[in-house]
Amino acid sequence: MIRTTLVAFGAMLALGAVSASADVMQDVKNRGKLVVGVKADYKPFGFRDPSGAVVGIEPDLAADVAERLGVELELVPVISANRIEFLQQGKIDLLIATMSDKPERRAVVQAIDPPYYSDSVNILAAKKANLTSWEDLNGAPLCATTGAWYDKDVAQQYVAQIVAFDGSEKPLFALQQGQCVGYLYDQTFIQGKLLEDQWKADFAMPLEGVMEAPWIIAVAQGEDEMKTFMEETTMEWMKDGTIIELEEKWGIEPTAYSKRMHEEHKGS
Repeated sequence: MIRTTLVAFGAMLALGAVSASADVMQDVKNRGKLVVGVKADYKPFGFRDPSGAVVGIEPDLAADVAERLGVELELVPVISANRIEFLQQGKIDLLIATMSDKPERRAVVQAIDPPYYSDSVNILAAKKANLTSWEDLNGAPLCATTGAWYDKDVAQQYVAQIVAFDGSEKPLFALQQGQCVGYLYDQTFIQGKLLEDQWKADFAMPLEGVMEAPWIIAVAQGEDEMKTFMEETTMEWMKDGTIIELEEKWGIEPTAYSKRMHEEHKGS
């Protein structure tokens, strides 16, 4: 009898924990602060300025969310390897961190629809390489980041030789050392690099982007109120052109997706 009671009590505690954790919107309002996971190594979407503050397109979006909620904002730097874990563990309330939309990710978090952004794959190449089309990459070595979802596709479609490195800095160094003709990565990241003096003199992005891939904002599973609020907020960004304005503010060309979604929703 005692054991049965303890088991039942344990189950009630577990249910209580789930209930308590599944009310992030109320937690945010109670504490007066929204905690958002963003990148701090992906210019211009999230990076550190000379003072050490995390700035960029996604911190600006996070600030807009906090303003709409009437609370303060705390930014928590995340990387690809821990961003979902931070959300699941409750270390952050919201994730806005250059995360591509993949089925396996939607299985463990709640994705906000429509996706707030969509990026393409492109090449950062030395100007002297004289690349004019993706077909020019036939047999050419391309520096890339290990595990990027598009490495295999580019190798198959354009017969490029993928030379993979951990992270985003090692392949950039290899490119500077002449180990490859270009660096295969997200187009927005490449545009951010070309804003830097050390890259814009001798390097360029000569090709059109390919393999467009949407990015998703995420909240933890069960956070339905926060999910609804973020979906409404994302639609407002589409209507008023917020994303386009931020792309222009941070020095990159608005993507076809940003322009298309604004045109589609601005009159609604």
